[in-house]
Amino acid sequence: MAAGGGWIRGVRLKEEFFVSGMDLIKTPKIENVRLMTKNGKRKVAVGNLYLTATHLIFVDPDCSKETWILHSHIASVEKLPLTAAGSPLKIRCKTFLIVTFVVSRDRDGQEIYTSLLQLSKPEKLEDLYAFSYNPQSEQLTRSAGWALFDIKSEYARMGLPNNEWCCSHINKDYKVCDTYPSVLYLPSAASNSVLIGSSRFRSRGRLPALSYLYRNTKAAICRCSQPLSGFNSRCQEDENLIQAISKATPDAKYVYIVDTRPKINAMANKAAGKGYESTDFYENVKFQFVGIENIHVMRQSLQKMIELVCETPDLTAKALANGLDNCGWMKHIKAVLDTSVFIAKAVVEEKVSVVVHCSDGWDRTAQTCSLASIILDPYYRTMHGFQVLIEKEWLAFGHKFTERCGFLQSDIKETSPVFLQFLEGVWQLQEQFPFAFQFNERFLLTIHDHLYSCQFGTFLGNCERERKEHSLPEKTYSLWGYMWQNISDYANPLYMGGKNELLWPSTSPQALKFWRSMYNRHENDVHPRETVMDALSSIIDHNDSLQDHIKFLSSVSIVCELSYRSELGIKPYALRMKCRSSFGYGRGRCLSSPQQRVEMMKTLANPTSDSENNTEMMDSLEMKCLSTQRESPSDSSQELASLENSVNSMDLKTTLKNNSLLNSHVNDSSSLPFLSAGEASSASQESGSGGLVPDQLQKSLKRQGLTVNDLLQSAPPFALEWKSVRDVFQCSTCSSPIDSLSRKYHCWNCGEVFCKRCIDKQCSLPGHYSDNRVPVCKKCYKVLKKIK
Repeated sequence: MAAGGGWIRGVRLKEEFFVSGMDLIKTPKIENVRLMTKNGKRKVAVGNLYLTATHLIFVDPDCSKETWILHSHIASVEKLPLTAAGSPLKIRCKTFLIVTFVVSRDRDGQEIYTSLLQLSKPEKLEDLYAFSYNPQSEQLTRSAGWALFDIKSEYARMGLPNNEWCCSHINKDYKVCDTYPSVLYLPSAASNSVLIGSSRFRSRGRLPALSYLYRNTKAAICRCSQPLSGFNSRCQEDENLIQAISKATPDAKYVYIVDTRPKINAMANKAAGKGYESTDFYENVKFQFVGIENIHVMRQSLQKMIELVCETPDLTAKALANGLDNCGWMKHIKAVLDTSVFIAKAVVEEKVSVVVHCSDGWDRTAQTCSLASIILDPYYRTMHGFQVLIEKEWLAFGHKFTERCGFLQSDIKETSPVFLQFLEGVWQLQEQFPFAFQFNERFLLTIHDHLYSCQFGTFLGNCERERKEHSLPEKTYSLWGYMWQNISDYANPLYMGGKNELLWPSTSPQALKFWRSMYNRHENDVHPRETVMDALSSIIDHNDSLQDHIKFLSSVSIVCELSYRSELGIKPYALRMKCRSSFGYGRGRCLSSPQQRVEMMKTLANPTSDSENNTEMMDSLEMKCLSTQRESPSDSSQELASLENSVNSMDLKTTLKNNSLLNSHVNDSSSLPFLSAGEASSASQESGSGGLVPDQLQKSLKRQGLTVNDLLQSAPPFALEWKSVRDVFQCSTCSSPIDSLSRKYHCWNCGEVFCKRCIDKQCSLPGHYSDNRVPVCKKCYKVLKKIK
């Protein structure tokens, strides 16, 4: 598994990381290990357990199933009391996988336990997987994804800077606030002395700064941390900054200050010299407490829910409902959504600005500002926009990912599922508005899993300053670059664009759902039906493939007819490239207009033109192709129909007295995909030499050493029917199980179903009209490479 100089699953590890990781491993392989089911009640399999520098791997004896657990995904390792079967190790993962391995020898169990504790919690950031990750694929470059977000471009999209808001570089050296971005957007009326004074009055220097501007009402969402007010302290500069925010909103008579904490918690902070703003000192301000609990309550709530849904055997529906109510997780999700809706409605309906804060302004503040922005702006519901939102609200403005996600050896009390709650809030919106989001559920699951994988540098560090200090863009890969390489996996087939500018979700308890795909994804005792999204995506892909094949066969039939009429002698091998040149496809080749193509067709079809003139004409047209830009495939259907009509309406001196088989296909291109090679051969044999096939065509083919069968069978073999994804539980190649929540991939050439690892190749198909690269299995890829 880890042999071969640091190669693991197609990834080459840096030598120093591989060596240091292996130094912590005393026993790299243990045989006769038992993998237990939920709660360790029943034996599932006996196999071998491998420990590598990055993964813990369990392999069945017949190698039919592998269980890979990334060290970074391990949340806890528990060594259970010794049993007659051996030493049990219970591993809980941050992806909600829970497994128990029973090692026959207690000594081996102890060594595995010690190694996993060290490998899953490194001491420093540079020891994380991202700094050694070096993918074998040449398609993913280190720079891909790092330039996705530019803070000035994002605020320019909101119409900033303007008369009310300015771009400030007061924090360019991170001296005003070391956890804020270097570029801030602040009220134009606020002087530098006001800004500095306000930052000194706010916890960790996180002064009120613009998060989002709603252009229709010019009302703003600003974020900050709690004031250091204590029992009676005040700050004139901070009060002036709040007034400047209020004045930057036209016609607004007041501004909201939303404290996301329960009021009792905010009052308790006064004893520590912090607290909340006093109504006596801030004029034209309305205060709102909303009651989102702190990180400790959230952590405990999630633990209770996972114990309920992942570790309780024989769980009934009633017990599940009662347990979810008792753990309080859904209540917390509702509180976050309630606050986000309140902020959005204040901006839209009351047309006033809102200042949001919690304690330090990087947990509940990030959650609610992000979700409110998604409710208000359809751009953030696109794949690119959502990634930009995360970059702005969570990465640029700071969130303690290192502590909250437990990347390193740190206080476990600092861990909390804050970002997970944000993702679930987005998922709840997706469930209520399935047409409003460009991305699907898998998009959110991938972000969540790679947040904890530490495979990419995107989420490492707590703020912009730390990421620059560690040179993450130069030393690690970006998650966004990886996801954009697999963008089709995350597309929502129901997406209808930004038609609904505003989303007003219901936050009533009966409207919120349990996110099974997140928390119960590894429970496959009962296989649910395929998701609607995956089924629709499969149908759309299949339809696209068939449409592309129809265009290819239609164009081939036209060029075949014109070929024998003009006696140019175009062989079947060259048909594809000739028809692509004719219809504006191919790599960088096209004619500038449909009229040019019609003229070319007329010239080809003119029997008075000799072969030499036609050849010169083709050369001339191909030179024109090289100098023009590639046309959009979306126009190909209309242009193809136009060309077919033009060809059929030509005044040809050489016409066929009988309707030939080829002519019937030109006039009815929809029948092309349903004519097999065998049927074509049979039809040609029945026609005879003097039947449907004209003498002129026979002579032309004879000179080329071809038959009608060669012409009709020149189209490459192509799978018209795809295997259904229903009831497919394993890969067609490696037989690895495909769980019900993982995507099943079709090979566009053979139509079989594969897992992601066995369909990692892409190429254009000979049976397609376009040059679009599509997924193919490894076997088809080798065959297609030989054909090309």
